[in-house]
Amino acid sequence: CLRPLGGAFGARAGAAAWVGSAPLAALQLGGPLGSALSTRFGARPVAMVGGFLSGLGLFLGAFATHMTHLYLSVGLLAGLGWALVFTPSLGTVGRYFPAQRALATGLAVSGASVSGLALGPLVPLLLDTYGWRGALLLLAAISFNLVAAGALLRPLPVPNESPGPPRDRPGLVRLLRHGPFLRYALTFVLVDAGYYVPFVHGAARAHEVGCDEHRAGLVMAAMAAVDGGGRIAAGWLAGQPATPLLRHLFAWVLLTGLVLLLLPLGTSFGGLLALALAYGFCAGALVPLQFAGVAEVVGTGQLVHAIGLMQMFESFGSLLGAPFAGWLRDMTGNYTISFLAAGAFLLAGSLLILTLPGFFHTSQGSGGKEGSPAPAPDGPETPPTPPI
Repeated sequence: CLRPLGGAFGARAGAAAWVGSAPLAALQLGGPLGSALSTRFGARPVAMVGGFLSGLGLFLGAFATHMTHLYLSVGLLAGLGWALVFTPSLGTVGRYFPAQRALATGLAVSGASVSGLALGPLVPLLLDTYGWRGALLLLAAISFNLVAAGALLRPLPVPNESPGPPRDRPGLVRLLRHGPFLRYALTFVLVDAGYYVPFVHGAARAHEVGCDEHRAGLVMAAMAAVDGGGRIAAGWLAGQPATPLLRHLFAWVLLTGLVLLLLPLGTSFGGLLALALAYGFCAGALVPLQFAGVAEVVGTGQLVHAIGLMQMFESFGSLLGAPFAGWLRDMTGNYTISFLAAGAFLLAGSLLILTLPGFFHTSQGSGGKEGSPAPAPDGPETPPTPPI
């Protein structure tokens, strides 16, 4: 929707990119709120409220008369709603499937690639048929279905899980003193600064190399199509006992960064499509490992809180990355430097993974045993493993 929105309000690429990056940042900034509310009230009601807020934000955005209105509705309100859906859902999956956490997470987050595959060609069609206001109304109707999806998060009991002893300070404060967790979170601040650039600016890059609206939609759909395969494949591979999960994560972050550096070489529809397929697979592969890796670093006892806090930190990368890439495009006249800078951010993030406990040996990381107590979505949390 960025090109029609920018044209409707006379916004440049950098300003229009905030409409794409603001909901991502709100989703991640709202992570701690989602984890705290799901701990207090349960994952099911929090996710249902989040589904309603996300649909409401898109609905209100259809009546915007200024870019600021879109930042507040599509960006802040819809993004916050998605945070209240995403964090409790991922935390619940991580708790319910400790033995195959990476694969279960990969299957769960592969739903995003299915929607991306559908929306890639659908959004241009909606824009051509109904305009951007009508498209936002229809996307709001789709997002309201998250209310029903949230109702499916049943509060099942987890075997061998205990509420844990009383704590002398909140879990979030403990995580802020946990050195490996802070380095892990910083890793994804850097990763997110580059990760979303192709998703936000990919269609504009396709137009830049001569693709029409529908071919640009096919490029975006191609990324989404292989994204899901990457998520499931990486989750399955990481579940094998031969290699520590953090090494898998390092490899996929590194590969994703390298493909980003190559994206400027796609100067035709065929070349851009091939690179988009490579990027979509690698970018998808690192997603389940990111969330499964949280348990490797802090253990399962603080999994929901840790996911929420990590998302809050990485929101700074996702908030600034796409607008920064848009600003570079405005300054240079093309997206070459934008993609090179995005790739450099991911390569820098991959280096931080090397500093995490458990990377250079095959035993369990600092998070403790795989079956350690995990936070219940409808009850209190257990304290995290002490930092190493």
